[in-house]
Amino acid sequence: MFQKYASIILDISIDKTLDYGIPTELLEKVRRGVRVEAPVRGRLHAGYVLTVKDTPDFAPVKAVHKVTSETEIVTADLFELALWIAKYYCTPLRQVLKTIIPASIRSDVKAKEQLFVMRTKTREELQDLCRDLRNTHSAQADVLDVMLQVKKGILLTELLEKTKGSRSPVDSLAKKGCLFLDIVRVDRSPLSNEEYFPTKPKTLNEEQAAALQKITASVEQARFDVHLLHGVTGSGKTEVYLQAIDKALRMDKGTIMLVPEIALTAQTIERFRSRFEGRIAVLHHRLSHGERRDEWHRIHSGKAKIVIGARSAVFSPVVDLGLIIVDEEHEPSYKQSDEMPCYHARDVAVMRGKMAKAAVILGSATPSLESYYNAQTGKYQLSKLCNRPDAAVLPVVTIVDMKHELEKAKGYTNFSDALLDGIKKRLALGEQTILFLNRRGYHTALFCPACRHAVRCKHCDVALTFHLGDNVLACHLCGFTITPPPAVCPTCRHPDPLKFRGVGTELIEKALHAVLPDVRTLRIDADTTRHKGSHQKLFRTFATGKADVLIGTQMIAKGLHFPAVTLVGVLNSDSGLNIPDFRASETTFQLITQVAGRSGRGALSGEVIIQTFMPDNATIQLAAKQDYERFYDEEIAIRGLFHYPPLNQMVKLSFSGENAHKTQGAADQLRGQILSILPSLYQLTPVIPAGHAKVKDKYRYHFFIRGPNIFTINRAIEAAQHALQQPSGISLRIDINPLSTYF
Repeated sequence: MFQKYASIILDISIDKTLDYGIPTELLEKVRRGVRVEAPVRGRLHAGYVLTVKDTPDFAPVKAVHKVTSETEIVTADLFELALWIAKYYCTPLRQVLKTIIPASIRSDVKAKEQLFVMRTKTREELQDLCRDLRNTHSAQADVLDVMLQVKKGILLTELLEKTKGSRSPVDSLAKKGCLFLDIVRVDRSPLSNEEYFPTKPKTLNEEQAAALQKITASVEQARFDVHLLHGVTGSGKTEVYLQAIDKALRMDKGTIMLVPEIALTAQTIERFRSRFEGRIAVLHHRLSHGERRDEWHRIHSGKAKIVIGARSAVFSPVVDLGLIIVDEEHEPSYKQSDEMPCYHARDVAVMRGKMAKAAVILGSATPSLESYYNAQTGKYQLSKLCNRPDAAVLPVVTIVDMKHELEKAKGYTNFSDALLDGIKKRLALGEQTILFLNRRGYHTALFCPACRHAVRCKHCDVALTFHLGDNVLACHLCGFTITPPPAVCPTCRHPDPLKFRGVGTELIEKALHAVLPDVRTLRIDADTTRHKGSHQKLFRTFATGKADVLIGTQMIAKGLHFPAVTLVGVLNSDSGLNIPDFRASETTFQLITQVAGRSGRGALSGEVIIQTFMPDNATIQLAAKQDYERFYDEEIAIRGLFHYPPLNQMVKLSFSGENAHKTQGAADQLRGQILSILPSLYQLTPVIPAGHAKVKDKYRYHFFIRGPNIFTINRAIEAAQHALQQPSGISLRIDINPLSTYF
């Protein structure tokens, strides 16, 4: 018999808690949130304690083997959040915990330790010894030469690097009692070697001050409020964030600051470090396991009060959380869509704020329709920043009809006359230009004129993209490549030569050099930023004026501040409007507005040129005017007609499997079961192939459920799953309020 029992969520594929007895020697250690090892079928598995109780739910029970963490890995507030995520996003709790706890913590990555060498005798004693050893033991003398120059001591690795010798003379001197080797922990913080300049708070204008006052009132009163900060590009939202964080810090409260893609925003990190040095931890996907482990422990211990990170940073174990900021809250990268739980970091941030009684700030120049709808209906407090500070004004926007440009050029052209003239003008004035095209590669397809087919990936339902630099056709979904590109069509074997179609950033860069041979260009896309730190290096190169034109994909549209940029060219602004997706207009409006906002952010006035084949399209017209309110009014009316979010809840059920017929059959079967359970006011679409109907040799089908209550839909899905046996080899992904109805 045991005095106490623990309900444990194991890391293995058992979607319920198991009860174990707590041995007497572990009674003080076993508590909610600690990591333990427990036996299942004769093997030990790791898991987390959910509850400690007096009686088990079943008997007999086995004993907890051991406790593997000194403190709670899952803090009380994160456990509450995990339980909500499991319920809301229809995901087993073990999968939720796998998302919340970094892999480096789950796998118990150790702290980095190194040997630190210190003197144990006075400098005078070591000098005398050094003279005696010079002729007999020169290697030991070399070590003492270095030790006499350092203040307190030196890392062993640095000492050996300076002496260019082995460790043997160091050990010999340690045996003689001249040196002492101690184990020290090495900080692997990604910020430790970065340079920065301290800055002071700026004076806020009236709009900024009013927004800050509302936010600080929530922080001071420990009151959960969501503040939607709707500010035009360059209106000083970041300064409001900084001063709100300062307020939270003075009250000894922690802050989570989410940014869309941390690796792309070195500027953001620098701005925060310059204000709050030493109190910041950074979390993003390019950190090594060791770096992430050290940052997590700094947060967990309370040493780091401010966390800056991408979407998973919303799960940081911040002590005394008082403020959560979601910058560019409309960004799609906040949504996890490739695996369950398909959570949205913005929505999780709001729920975490509610549980922690913390203030939440959602900031954007182009808020998501969901957030703006919540502000309009009184759920969120709305603050508007309509002006740029320091006399900077919004750029002048020109829409260019590319049909007329093609007629003038008597053929295809990538650049309108207005755009080329604008680039030449900036080159003459020493100013900078950004060219935006949301497609990487050189050509987007290799096309056969005879059979009208593009060369496609053999594993995915997608045309291969041509990359000139590597002379390769590549699939951007699975990485499949053909090099060199085929000379004849692999489908019909017709002898006529294949033709390239479509334009990517690589071609734009080469075409610009053909027109302006002396122009200095930088290209930023997934091909040029494969290596760690490459984003920062490229942005720094551009910021210091070492390039005239920056060419890039949507990576360059987010939150970047280059005062010398006075021209932005949007090259293919209407490509996103052709996707059959209910968010297509919203995404296009946001992208054009955001990239246009990179122009004229300093003392110099800015200009934006939007090239399009659809100059009369309402979305492009409103984006050119940065008229968000009008766009919202028109778009929300359309959403209402078709019962789309935010006026209704929506769930996407995606199925994938190696057999197309079997996969579609499983989808049809589950859809029929759910249809028999849900009330008639809930709508279910037919099962159709996904936009990418085949990816990595797996066929993909999906259907959608729309209705007023998400938990009613979730309960129906769970009931249908229990009633049916999931066919082997077919995976199901449940996506609550998906970003796309096409892909």
